[in-house]
Amino acid sequence: MMLMNNFKEMYVAELQEARSLEAQLVKALPDMIDGVNEIDLKKVLQAHLTETQGHLERVEAILRRHEAASEEHNDHSMQRLVSEADKWAGMIEDRDQRDAGIIASAQRIEHYEMAVYGTLAAWAKQLGLGEDEKDLRAILTEEQAVDHKLTVLAEKEINPLAK
Repeated sequence: MMLMNNFKEMYVAELQEARSLEAQLVKALPDMIDGVNEIDLKKVLQAHLTETQGHLERVEAILRRHEAASEEHNDHSMQRLVSEADKWAGMIEDRDQRDAGIIASAQRIEHYEMAVYGTLAAWAKQLGLGEDEKDLRAILTEEQAVDHKLTVLAEKEINPLAK
């Protein structure tokens, strides 16, 4: 474990964690999409996969601005969230119920990402890193938007079918 000497080092380490979580999601989302039955949910998750690839690229660009290695830290929380999503989807045979479970897992992941990007944007602001803050807030807004889409789908379509 590396000791951090200042707030900027904490910020960069958290950026590296964000890069790790996005890379993990780029790998995990196709399996989630394959497990989905409902077409609208599949479309939302496919669109989010494209967004996630963009998030990964943006975080890597921010790390390059700070001349930081992109793979220094591995996000173990995301590993666990993805593992739980896989387990959850594998335990449910009914397609409608599985879709409800996949939405629940996806929203847990989204909420974690919102916490990460909210923190990073606040830290960037504190450090006077305006360009970073702008990029991180843009990612945060996209994460919030997909969470909202998932909520609407769950409430109006998926959960009633699963019931």
